[in-house]
Amino acid sequence: MSDQEQKVDTARAARLFDVRRVIGGLFTVYGVIVTILGIFDSQEEIDKAAGVRINLWIGLGMLVLGLLFLLWQWLRPAEAPSSPDSPPVD
Repeated sequence: MSDQEQKVDTARAARLFDVRRVIGGLFTVYGVIVTILGIFDSQEEIDKAAGVRINLWIGLGMLVLGLLFLLWQWLRPAEAPSSPDSPPVD
């Protein structure tokens, strides 16, 4: 394997295991689930929450947060750490 191929594989692994992707994905999935539950809340559940559709609002908040994490990861992708024997980048 050439040095260039190894750098590409290292960069790909760094992007794959970026924690922003995991957090964003989980918040997005849970946000969709809680939002759907909030849309179909019964009147009894709304009354329990002092008349607020709390599942709907929290689900939308989680969805927005998850999408912001994924957007952040897309706009500023992770870079592989430089090896100790490579010259520093200025």
